[in-house]
Amino acid sequence: MGNPVCIILTTGQASEYGQANALIEGFCANYIAADKGYDSDAFIEVIRGGGAEPVIPSRRGQIYPRSYGCEQYKERNLVERLFQKLNNCRRVATRYELLARNYLSMIHLVAAVIWLA
Repeated sequence: MGNPVCIILTTGQASEYGQANALIEGFCANYIAADKGYDSDAFIEVIRGGGAEPVIPSRRGQIYPRSYGCEQYKERNLVERLFQKLNNCRRVATRYELLARNYLSMIHLVAAVIWLA
């Protein structure tokens, strides 16, 4: 559990929110957990359109906060633990690779090692 299944590399200054739809595309899931940064009506509709239940807390200041599964949201820590596993590889954490293809190759290599462990 908590192993990588899809990796998309973007530029350093780009928000990962722009790739959110592409990350969940093609997966069959009962629910999709994300943090408050992914709380947008458009993304929620994409999740529901795929047959999954969004487990995303509402941002502070929402007039009508959306309910979500608190117990399911606790499993989101698997994503954070995955990033810690990836950052255990110093070459990935400090981004020694200058070319995007080389960096992505290194991430894929580390991801394969995570799957094998």
